[in-house]
Amino acid sequence: MSTDTWLTGGIALALHWSQDEPVTVTLSENGAERGEHRVPLVEVLTAGSGHVPASARSVHTELGAAFRHVGTQQSLEDGTARLEIVQSSGALEARAQLEVLPGTTAVRSTVEVRNTGDEPVVLLSVASWSAGFTLAGDDDPMAGWQLLSGRSDWLGEGRWTTTDLRRDLFPRLAEHLTGHDPRGSHRVASTGTWSTGQQLPFAVLEHAEQRRALAWQIEHNGSWRWEIGEDTAGGYLALSGPTADDSSWSQMLRPGEVFRTVPVTVAVGADADAAVAALTRYRRASRRDHDDNRLMPVVFNDYMNTLDGDPTTEKLLPLIASAAEVGAEVFCIDAGWYDDSGHWWDSVGEWLPSTTRFPGGLGEVIGAIHDAGMVPGLWLEPEVVGVRSPVADALPTEAFLQRHGQRVVEHHRYHLDLRHPAARAHLDGVVDRLVREFGVWFFKFDYNIDPGAGTDLHADSPGAGLLAHNRAHLDWLDGVLDRHPQLVIENCSSGAMRMDWAMLSRLAMQSTSDQQDFRRYPPIAASAPLAMLPEQAASWAYPQPDMDAEEIAFCLVTGLLGRYYVSGYLNRMDDAQRRLVTEAIAAARSLRTEIAGSVPSWPLGLPGWEDGDVALALDGDGSSLVSLWHRHGEGGTVALELPHLRGRDVVVETVFPLAPRLADLLGRRTRSARRARRRSTRCAHPPPHRAPERGGLRLRTTLGNAVTKEQFNEEVDPRSGSIRRRRSAHPGRMLGPRHRRRQWQRRRRRGLARAGHRPDRYEPHHLGRAELQHHPRQRRGGLRGAHRCGDRRADDPGPVRAERADPGRDR
Repeated sequence: MSTDTWLTGGIALALHWSQDEPVTVTLSENGAERGEHRVPLVEVLTAGSGHVPASARSVHTELGAAFRHVGTQQSLEDGTARLEIVQSSGALEARAQLEVLPGTTAVRSTVEVRNTGDEPVVLLSVASWSAGFTLAGDDDPMAGWQLLSGRSDWLGEGRWTTTDLRRDLFPRLAEHLTGHDPRGSHRVASTGTWSTGQQLPFAVLEHAEQRRALAWQIEHNGSWRWEIGEDTAGGYLALSGPTADDSSWSQMLRPGEVFRTVPVTVAVGADADAAVAALTRYRRASRRDHDDNRLMPVVFNDYMNTLDGDPTTEKLLPLIASAAEVGAEVFCIDAGWYDDSGHWWDSVGEWLPSTTRFPGGLGEVIGAIHDAGMVPGLWLEPEVVGVRSPVADALPTEAFLQRHGQRVVEHHRYHLDLRHPAARAHLDGVVDRLVREFGVWFFKFDYNIDPGAGTDLHADSPGAGLLAHNRAHLDWLDGVLDRHPQLVIENCSSGAMRMDWAMLSRLAMQSTSDQQDFRRYPPIAASAPLAMLPEQAASWAYPQPDMDAEEIAFCLVTGLLGRYYVSGYLNRMDDAQRRLVTEAIAAARSLRTEIAGSVPSWPLGLPGWEDGDVALALDGDGSSLVSLWHRHGEGGTVALELPHLRGRDVVVETVFPLAPRLADLLGRRTRSARRARRRSTRCAHPPPHRAPERGGLRLRTTLGNAVTKEQFNEEVDPRSGSIRRRRSAHPGRMLGPRHRRRQWQRRRRRGLARAGHRPDRYEPHHLGRAELQHHPRQRRGGLRGAHRCGDRRADDPGPVRAERADPGRDR
């Protein structure tokens, strides 16, 4: 047995092979050899070579077992370490190409298969990655492993669950008595172009006792499959693109031809949060370089719960003025700008501005956006052509996806085949014209149909035709951005039905959902960083003038720890409501640098769809940002697990909402509210220690249910040292440390106040524990405001706890 260890950065790959065995690989952090179960790295299924024993797995293929090591080659270029492993078996040569980007603990893998023989070979599946993940020699190697995986749907993206592998998926079968490995597996697959329409191509395996976790993603904008299975000796993970069984894919590999799999990435960590953090760092290192990655301008879009695809000059001009007033930096005109009839769904494709909607021309509206100091943007659905569109007749039939000689039709639309030069030229002309004529530097690319398995035109199978189109689509996007390097493109697909890394490594941001109920949105927003970078996650903040202040604040919190994305009838709001929106946008702009360097964690665990309490944390160097939503139920206490803050000096600070504005929204002048809070503040017992003003870590929070009709005094519990907020007989009386209030006032007068730096912060000082307690409100309770607290260094710090009140009925 030969062994070779490839050490790069904080990750190690141990390769094992012999004259009688194929190459296997085990993956670990920091070079720790763990003795994992081994399976062939390369697994290939063909029409002439199947499984042993018979199964529907991606592994246990005859060819996978027959491959033998030929050689390896290492290289290092611009900090990226690459390893190529060459194997052969008969007429096939396989090259596994692994790479590790600098500063990451994740490996990206693809496999190339070449036909070196004289006869064609029909490929049915080729795994991009195959490796064991359990310890070899364990009596029960699958025990203790948990799978974190998600499902998606239109309006219900990112619904994550935790599954115990042994209890729920792999019962003990006593298969060792047969002398064969089991034949079943847990496989998750997607077919078509909605790569995240039902299942998600990313998941996590975690073993708490072994302090071992793997997070993976399949980086493809089409069909894919991932699979977990149990052999007698342990468990394995296999990742693939399209396969014959799942997505009507087969590829005739003629002599001398090469097939390349879709890329996949596997990250390692001590637990699920650490593995996701590793995957996040890989995503940040592997995305296309763009100024927008750090600038993250705030976008106003006129669609959601507002114009709903019915823009006109009359409707847009007041919204443009209001969006500029509250601080938006991009104004995107969503669907409908190209329509003269009012029924545009099946007529799209030309993308020419309407003359009836804009009597003075679309240029008048675009000019107003420019004059307001914002970047203009347009919605576009480039890949589709309505069946009534003139483009359907103007382009050749070969420019559309087909099956058996007929164009594929889905929801009254044809689908362009971007392998064809006429289809690509048409879209290039549309984008270039809109950029040239109107100065549009922001596009929302939507995608509202899925053509299914694919096209058999000029392809060995529908799946093969779709894979070629998927790759041509990515190449087209690269071409657009090469020609217009300053162009910012939002990825949308009926919300987030195509939020895969093939798309998101190229595009600036991702719409996370079309969900219109603001109380349903928090689980979507909180789980989004599992699928994408936090700074790409555009979760709608759509406050409306008929909402009360609490509901407006709830809406505005939802997108703060991401790419801030606003809608709503701002022009119909009163001044106090617009000021609250302005505060939220100012907060979002102040957080951009921190968000763009952070990694996500979930202080309450991954959110369930019906969870009353939802939390998302973004952890950076020296600070953590936390959003917390309470959606329904009576008041109670919730513990936020923030283990990375243990033993550290912590200051808790509000980001949003801000106390003066909330008081103003309740009908009280801000200055009077400050005076009332000054009079009412007292400490029942002085805190035993005061955290330093500088140094330590900063935990900054945003709270979902933000406004109450009641106000509270604050006092320190003499037994626990925690802060309690007690109902006051004098509405509007709250106060934090006087020096912080005055500092905030001075900075505000100078225009330097940080968003979220409220004057009414209090500082509980307890040995590693802060309890934030809130009492029920008269109308709709819930968490209001957010808190600044200091913890002195402690050996046994507890979680941050928050007692929350009832937020009212779920709409």
